[in-house]
Order: sequence, then structure tokens, then C-alpha cells
Amino acid sequence: MSKPAQPGTATAYDPATPSPATTTVVLLFAVLCAIYVVSQFLRNSVGVIAPDIARELDLAPQALGILSSAFFLGFAAAQIPLGATIDRYGPKRCMMASVGLAVLGCAVFAWSQSLAALTVGRVLMGIGCSSFFMGPLTIYTRWFRADRFSTLAGIQLGIGTMGTLFATAPLALSTELYGWRATFLFVGVGAAIVGLLVAVIVRDNPPGHVDESHRPGSLRESFAGLGEVIRVPGFWQLFSIQFVGYSTFVAILGLWGGPFVTDVLGFDLVERGNIMLVMAAAHIVGLFCWGPTDRLFGGRFVPVTIGAMWTATMMVVLCLFGDRGGAVTYAIFIVLGFGAAYVPVQTAHGRALFDRRLVGRGITLLNLATMGGVFVMQAVTGVIIGAFSPEPGPAGDLVRPFVAYQAAFAFLAIAIVAAWFIYRTAPDPRVGAE
Repeated sequence: MSKPAQPGTATAYDPATPSPATTTVVLLFAVLCAIYVVSQFLRNSVGVIAPDIARELDLAPQALGILSSAFFLGFAAAQIPLGATIDRYGPKRCMMASVGLAVLGCAVFAWSQSLAALTVGRVLMGIGCSSFFMGPLTIYTRWFRADRFSTLAGIQLGIGTMGTLFATAPLALSTELYGWRATFLFVGVGAAIVGLLVAVIVRDNPPGHVDESHRPGSLRESFAGLGEVIRVPGFWQLFSIQFVGYSTFVAILGLWGGPFVTDVLGFDLVERGNIMLVMAAAHIVGLFCWGPTDRLFGGRFVPVTIGAMWTATMMVVLCLFGDRGGAVTYAIFIVLGFGAAYVPVQTAHGRALFDRRLVGRGITLLNLATMGGVFVMQAVTGVIIGAFSPEPGPAGDLVRPFVAYQAAFAFLAIAIVAAWFIYRTAPDPRVGAE
């Protein structure tokens, strides 16, 4: 018999619980990854269509930065209440409650005729998707052993990031055939269908495990636990690397990659969709490869360090050689996408800091750093790029010069290195010991 959770705690994996049937696990994974596909598509969906939106609404780079980052603002703002409610009510209920907002955000975005309305739609999408990664991670904590967490996070990210693929060439094709507005209505319908599957298939705990996650404690006690989270040794070091690690990759794939290859290299809608596609594909391959590296190295510090320095180096390479075009530019985007996929190890390092009482609030608060970092980095790079005056481009129209993007990419590289200097002092529990 499984051991019931102590008052005020979230349930965690119990080795005494019988292993669930393979079919049950496969269905669980399929639905949890599907809901994350929606989140990955929506967060990265501005990059390919950014030039089209900018032309239609006459938006400057600063406005594009705000528009894209608004998703991450809504996502980040939801993390603090999300962590408490996951620990209090369970991840399934949180995912079911938030999916409706994601659907509403798609509809608002599709019908908007102004920057303000588009931004509202992006914020609603962000709030709606806020539980689609933390919810599954919390479920994996309850269903599987701790030493499998990094691998499971890598699988979740790898499969879920198929949504990023859909936000590249497929989004470009759909935009060309039906327009970006109709495309977002289609995505909203798909999100609603996946939400129904969550309601029918997902369980917070494996069969045979008593679900008491929603009974103990109070919401006030749950929120009070946030103070404990920020006092956990290593929290702020992980907060720093979470703030810039993922945001650098998303700043390129989800926003500036498309405008960069259009302004500097003259790529059209289809071409920029293709180069973003290969970058996203390399990232997905990388997620599966990076996931188990914490067990390979016996800890998380080494692989996170390799991934961070790899990413910073490729940002410098993009500054120096990104305007070469052809195979050189494709190679840079591919290598950058693969190297930046160390996120599951970074996430596992954060999860290892917290005991089962605080795991829901702990990983969601660190996710606040992740998504808040994207909001800040996209907004800041928008200001940097917008500070440079437009010049005649390859097609004769006015575009932002290469030096504008060089300045933004250099800023991202410096930010990663600075964050790593803070992160390097974080305690790193031995894999399997936490």
C-alpha cells in the first residue's frame, strides 16, 4: 500500500506503488506532450510571421519585441499562483482550468486589428499555457523515480517542442494559404480538443496511489511556502541561469531569427520558415541527447556549463558570420539550436534543490525566471535593434542593418556568461541522491 502524503505536502513517487500498465503510461505521456505542443507553438509563433504582422500594422522592432514577449509576461505572472495551486489542487485541475484561456487568447489574436489587442491575445495565451510544462513535470515527480526526472523532462521537451516545428515552415505555409489569422483559429480549436483529452486521460497520481494533494493545508500556507523556496540554498544561482538560458534560444527562434534572415539575407516567408524549421529540428534532437547527460556526468553542473558556453559561443559566431548566407547561416542556426537544448538538465538541477513539500512551488518559481527572462530579453533586444536606423535592404526596401542584430546577439552572449558566473556556485546534489 502506498504511503499517504503528510499534511501540507504534495504527493511524490512511492516505490511501494505498483508500476502502472505500459498502455497507461504511454497515453499519459502522449496527452501531456500534446498539451505542451500547444504551448511551444504559441510561444514561438511570432518569429516566422513577424515581418507580415509588422507590414500589416506598421510595427517597429520595439513593438514586435513587446508583442512577442507579452506571451512570456503572462506566462511568468501566472507562475507564483500556479505553483501554490498545483501543490494545493493538483496539476490536472490547473491544466484544465488554464486551457480555456489559451483558446480565448488564440481567438483574440486572430481577430485583433491593433497592437494593443494583439498584445492582449498574447498575454491570454501565456497565462493559458502557464501550466502545460510545470503540470506534466509535477506529474512525473509523482509517477517516476527522481533519477529519471532529467530524462523525462528531456522527453517532454523533445516531443512537446514539435510545436516549435509547427511554428516554422508549416506556419509559413498555412499563412501563405489561409493567412495567419485563420491559422490561429485552427490552433485554438486544436487546443480545446487537447484540453478535453487531459480531462479524460490524465491522472495526478499513478493507479493505486492515494491522491491527497488537494486536501491538506490551505492556500495561505501554500503561498507562505514561497518564502521557504527562495531561501533554499542554490535557488538564486539557478534563478540566474534560468533567466537567460532558455530566453536566448527563444529570442532567436521565436522572434528575431525570422526578421534577421529577412532584413540581412533577403529571405522570403517560405525561406525563413525553412531555416527556422531546421533550427527547431536540431533543438529537438538536442533535447533528447542532453536529457540523460546528468546521469552520464553524475551531476548537472558540467552539462549545464557546456550548454551555456556553447550557446554563448554560437551567438558570437552568429554576430561574426551570420551574414554569409547559404550553408554557413544554416549551419550556425543548426548548431545553435542543438547546443541550446540543455534546458532539461538545467530544469532537473532546479528540481533537485527542493523536497517534495516544495517541489511544485519550487519548479514553478524557477519557471518564472525562465519565462520572465524571455519577456525581458525579447523586449530589451527589440529596443537594441530599434535603436539603429533602417537602411536599404537586399530587395531595395528599408530594413534594419546587420549591425543592429549584431548588437542584440552580443548582448545575449554577454548575458549568458554573466549568469553562468552566478550559477557556478550552486550546490549540485548527486544524481539519484535527492
